[in-house]
Amino acid sequence: MASSALNDRTQVQEQYKTAANLNTRISIHAKYSVNRQGFGNWIFAQYRLRENDRILELGCGNGSMWSDHALPEGAELILTDFSEGMLDSARANVGIRDGISFRQADIQQIPYADESFDAVIANMMLYHVPDLSKALSEVRRVLKPGGSFYCATSGTNSITEYVQGLLKDYGIRCGEGIGLSFTLQNGGDLLKEYFSEAELRRYEDHLEVTETGDLVDYILSLEGMADFRAVPPEELYRILDGQKENGVIRVPKDYGMFVSVK
Repeated sequence: MASSALNDRTQVQEQYKTAANLNTRISIHAKYSVNRQGFGNWIFAQYRLRENDRILELGCGNGSMWSDHALPEGAELILTDFSEGMLDSARANVGIRDGISFRQADIQQIPYADESFDAVIANMMLYHVPDLSKALSEVRRVLKPGGSFYCATSGTNSITEYVQGLLKDYGIRCGEGIGLSFTLQNGGDLLKEYFSEAELRRYEDHLEVTETGDLVDYILSLEGMADFRAVPPEELYRILDGQKENGVIRVPKDYGMFVSVK
């Protein structure tokens, strides 16, 4: 693995050692999103899971989606993440439930046999993977023929890019290879190398932030993706307050999902 990939991986591992940074980012969406359906609920609505399906989620994070949604009758769900700290949070959020188990795993080397799953899920995480080709090959390998691969991601007109634009005078830019390797703009072409189709579905939303401190906390939680900590917090407050119109900072969101079939 190249040294840059190792550095990216180290950043991601540090960022997701526990669920703290992730929870900060989830909370701002819950508090300020205009689309009240919620991205997690929208994601779940895209799934077409059937009775007795065997489902693998890669990079499950804190597992919060599954604390609010039920599995189809007889289905089995395996929640995996490369971070044991994240899995601890997922276990706490989901609890002990029939049909759901947990395992530490890396999408680049999935520890299951060929054609083991009816559906594979990898939401908001493919842009962190050092070897994306290996990861997508592994997903294809463990999917049954006709199985579905669901992968939500962000686009290039989202919160990180918005903040980067505000801080351009400080030389801030998103980490190369993190965040841009798998987006709504380029993900379809990448997926079509491994799957028979890659349908793009978009989630329409934006943030209307009234408490500047919440957005500052969000920005500082992104330390592994862009070096926003180089800007003093008081300067972040000043810049962000300058974006307010009628007491509201309007922040774009560019989110969606690809649905692919083997």
